[in-house]
Formats: sequence, structure tokens, C-alpha cells
Amino acid sequence: MRQSQIKRQTNETTIEMSINLDGQGQATIDTGVGFMDHMLELFAFHSGIDCTITCIGDLKVDSHHTVEDLGIVLGECLKEALGDKKGIYRYGQMAIPMDETLVTTTLDLSGRPYLVYQANLPCQQLGNYETEMTKEFFKAVSDHALMTLHIQQNYGENTHHIIEAMFKSFARALKQAIRIDENHKEQIVSSKGVL
Repeated sequence: MRQSQIKRQTNETTIEMSINLDGQGQATIDTGVGFMDHMLELFAFHSGIDCTITCIGDLKVDSHHTVEDLGIVLGECLKEALGDKKGIYRYGQMAIPMDETLVTTTLDLSGRPYLVYQANLPCQQLGNYETEMTKEFFKAVSDHALMTLHIQQNYGENTHHIIEAMFKSFARALKQAIRIDENHKEQIVSSKGVL
């Protein structure tokens, strides 16, 4: 089974996360940041990855450590659950419209972390979530999952819509990339023979 369970504790956050790549998109999320809970629930639903996530963070400071550390742990869980990556499609791409917004995510489970993030978020705060942390979250996921990740806001005006389209397009692109190619189950999709 392609599953992972990680507990990470620092002086700033305590996070417990478990994922199942071959799930049904079920989510139990409690991070202390309402907007982040909403985004991670959408991520689970649209990726088909079952997620159980709890986080106790230093929200008396702000959401920075909570959001960034959630990205770190999600990236580590993805890397662990993917194992040697045999049989996966490796690449994924999805464009998601949300009302006036269009966001495209393209990713490669390459073993080489790199983030390209092109977005303009008009609003700085959504509840107790600092919107600038969106980039930090995806950078942490990319770095720790060893994923090349390109997120591009094609256009959009509403910050909630833009970030939601990012999470949905990321989830749908990831769903493509982690799928097993039934005709090449033992193959690693790399001319080098390793990802």
C-alpha cells in the first residue's frame, strides 16, 4: 500500500499526518487555520488522497510556522508513500477555472525540487491565514517531495478564488502524476532508471 504516516515536532508546531495515495479523497483536518483546513480538504477530495492531519502551532505569532510546516510534512509524506516511484505516470498538468480566475499547475515527480510560482494575490489576509504563505507552503511541498512544481495564475481578481484554484489544480495534477500505468507497473519513467 502506498501510505505514509509522519509525526513532526518542533518548538513551533506539532504535526501528525497520514496519507493514502490510493484512497477515496477522505479528509480529517484540524490545523487551527480555518482557510488551510478548507484548502487541504479540497486537496484531498480532488487528488483522491486520503488525509488525516492535525497541527498545533504557534498561532499567537501568526500562521507562518503552521502553514510552512504543513507543507514540509505533506512533502515528506508524499515522498515516503511514493517509494521508488515504479509504475507512476510521473507528470501531471491541470488548469482550473474558478469564476473569474484561471490557474494552471504543471508538475514532475522528478526527484529534483524546484518551484516556479507566478501569482498576484490582492488580499493579504483570509481569516487567520496570511496569503503570502501560499508560496511558502508549495515551496515546502516541492522541496520535501522532491517535486518540480510550476504554479501559474493566468488571471484572476479574488484572492480566495486564486488560492483555491491553486490547490485544486495542484491536486488534480498530482492525481495524474501518481497514477499507476497498468501497462508499465515495474517501469520507472526515467531514462536514468531512477527518480
